[in-house]
Amino acid sequence: MDQKPATIKEIARRLNVSVSTVSRALHNHPSIGLRTKAQVQTMAREMHYEPNQAAISFKQGKTMTLGVILPNLGEQFFSMAINGIEDVATQNNYTVLIGQSHDDLQREMQIVDTMRRHRVDGIIVSLAKTSDNCDHFDQLKKYQIPVVFFDRVPADPEAYTVSCNLENSSVELVDWLVSKGHSRIGFIKGPGTLIHSEQRLIGYFEGLKKHNIKADPSLVVSSDLSKKKTEDALEKLLIVKHRPTAIIAFNDYVALDAIRHARQLGIRINTDISFVSYANLPMTSYMDEPPIASVEQFPYQQAEFATNMLLQLIQAKGKGEIEKKIVLESKVVMNQK
Repeated sequence: MDQKPATIKEIARRLNVSVSTVSRALHNHPSIGLRTKAQVQTMAREMHYEPNQAAISFKQGKTMTLGVILPNLGEQFFSMAINGIEDVATQNNYTVLIGQSHDDLQREMQIVDTMRRHRVDGIIVSLAKTSDNCDHFDQLKKYQIPVVFFDRVPADPEAYTVSCNLENSSVELVDWLVSKGHSRIGFIKGPGTLIHSEQRLIGYFEGLKKHNIKADPSLVVSSDLSKKKTEDALEKLLIVKHRPTAIIAFNDYVALDAIRHARQLGIRINTDISFVSYANLPMTSYMDEPPIASVEQFPYQQAEFATNMLLQLIQAKGKGEIEKKIVLESKVVMNQK
């Protein structure tokens, strides 16, 4: 038969002292003598006493739990991010509750409601690609549950966000491709609901303008990040009269889907058409024909900053000034193969 956890009342009864004396002794209160303190703490160890976390949480008004909502942990970018979140959370004695939206707005809304009912102290989010508004997060304000967004962030100027500067890195990608002799550069952009899609595209146009290359609308196509839509996007680029000799893809996953399809169509990868992208995922280093360059977006560091920002919001309880926008400089990394 399982033994029930020992309570403060049982310790007090065995030692014939008050419950308040036991409680103070366990918390090293200076009003309790050393002998009594030692007796209480020895008895607590013998009885395998553990603090009632639920009662402590109720008293403190905290559950010491952080909610995390990510699009898909199957993506290496987000699995790297969760490492950063858990490292900071553990250092601060917090537990992490994870939910995956699978890039679906309705599912994201459901997870938010579930986490609210579980009384998490705060939530860290990377938005689903279909999230066209943040009303479900705004509603958390009345429950005093702060929210911090990272990577996929809303355009709301009042939101607390951590992200990378992808506009500058898009210019760098164009610079590098032009230095390699490319002037017909295609662009596969992501869903319009993600503000980083627009930031990437703005940088692309700025890069072309910098090198006096006229922008060709037929070289800009869209993908919803699914394999099929990426294949369709690639085929649109291939039927352009003067097709591109290089393609900038929304991220490494889009690039890999495009590369696979291009290979099936008989295109020599990084010879007939060169591919560059964003995210710089470690897995691409194991490929024979990876994107020749990718933008490092520092998922672990973004997640670290987001978690520290959230903990500050939890501790501040609306008091004091906390920086709302943290923007890391991304970095173009060349593949050495």
